[in-house]
Amino acid sequence: MKVTLHHYTPLVICSDAIRTCWQSFDKSDNGGEADRALIDRVGNKFKHASTLEHIVYNFYVEGISRALLQELARHRMASLSVKSTRYTLKELKDEAPFSIDHQERAEKYLVMSGVEMVDEMSIRALENLRAVLVAGISNDRAKYCLPESYKTELTWSINARSLQNFISLRSDKAALWEIRDLAKMVYESLPEDHRYLFENSLKEDHQS
Repeated sequence: MKVTLHHYTPLVICSDAIRTCWQSFDKSDNGGEADRALIDRVGNKFKHASTLEHIVYNFYVEGISRALLQELARHRMASLSVKSTRYTLKELKDEAPFSIDHQERAEKYLVMSGVEMVDEMSIRALENLRAVLVAGISNDRAKYCLPESYKTELTWSINARSLQNFISLRSDKAALWEIRDLAKMVYESLPEDHRYLFENSLKEDHQS
């Protein structure tokens, strides 16, 4: 799994939005300590969290399973653009048959669970999918054979308020192990001066 932060809103945009309410622009220090404290006070401590929606992050996420993608889609206050199986399954057609004896080749396409039986069955499913594609079945039909462990990637945009919710829920020990790793990596990819907004959302066992 790899998470890359491609773009983010400067903090001053959020502090200016907050200052709009009181017309206190003259007190801004252009995203410095005064503005940072204002964002924390209003957005977090005073629970006027809608102001945090002015901060938006854009991530590129690689190497996650379709099982994780399904859970990610439940966070509806975000935008996802996902690698298309309709256009990209052809990547399997030129591969040699997959077997459990050559797991390292399968790992290019699958997220391994660490449970031997589960991973063996995922590799068998991958080989079934390859065979269906080689037989000339269209991608639109063949994708019904996709195992949940099949890797995908996406561009993900989310505002700070929704990201707090995501990190809070998905860094918890009750969350799927893979999405817990994603929550930690998303947090670690944030700009250093933004992380204070999410420190209370990150569960203790994931804090550095």
